[in-house]
Amino acid sequence: MKGLFSIVILSLILIGALAGAYHVLAQSVSVSAIVESGSTTTTTTSAGGGGGGGGGGYTPSSETKVIFTGRAYPKSTVTLLKHAPILATTIAGSDANFQISLSGVSAGNYIFSLYSEDNKGNRSSLLTFPLTVTFGVTTNVTNIFIAPTIDIDKSEVRSGEDIAIFGQSAPQADIIILVSSDEEFFAKTISDKNGIYLYNFDTAVLDYGSHYTKSKASIANQIISSFSYVINFKVGTKTVLKTIGKCGKADLNCDTKVNLIDFSVAAYWYKRLSPPQNADLNKDGKIDLVDFSIMAYYWTG
Repeated sequence: MKGLFSIVILSLILIGALAGAYHVLAQSVSVSAIVESGSTTTTTTSAGGGGGGGGGGYTPSSETKVIFTGRAYPKSTVTLLKHAPILATTIAGSDANFQISLSGVSAGNYIFSLYSEDNKGNRSSLLTFPLTVTFGVTTNVTNIFIAPTIDIDKSEVRSGEDIAIFGQSAPQADIIILVSSDEEFFAKTISDKNGIYLYNFDTAVLDYGSHYTKSKASIANQIISSFSYVINFKVGTKTVLKTIGKCGKADLNCDTKVNLIDFSVAAYWYKRLSPPQNADLNKDGKIDLVDFSIMAYYWTG
């Protein structure tokens, strides 16, 4: 833990630089968001035009772009991160399609990440894209399919009773639900027009003890998402409803983990006015190094 704590503290020393870089980037990078269907791969396209008289020749454009296109959940917020800090957000269309276009990006190597948030405030797992951006070239990251969100209605369920497994994805998507401990069980359902899915899993097939569940989505057996976060539950002799809306300390997105997503949320509010109460860990009305030190203590990775 001490080694991890030291690494996190070293990262926190750089938070001022990260926050400064974020504000500079926010001023220098043009962000636009529109709803549009994507293609099937990551491509790079030159943005340059042709030459003129006097022999002509190809001259590349100085404009450098990165465009992210894909599916999330209907009317959901899609968040783009760059090296952890939040870079941009957009709202997906009613068909769940989204597009985020960045222009004025400097050439170099980047790690971009995307996540979405469903209608109940649950967040998806993080989808990461290491990219090399070339000057004068448009990089298209297409066919993105953000993993479903997932939740359950009971933290403990009496053996033989159903446990409700639910979440949100794209409309009319095939949802595969995995329930696992020593043995894996698979279930399948379809999300509705709003992307909502629900499956009542019969726990009679499960042994007493701890289990977990996760889900993924597919469309026409052509586009498949990654798995959602893992949700844990227990099969026992009594039923205990899951407590909604109470997250662990420093778990800013209520996914039972304290990791880079929580760090990025806190970094976004670093020295900003009126931060969310759950991000202000020492309740002093601001996000500073004290809050990051508290987060480091609860860090799970």
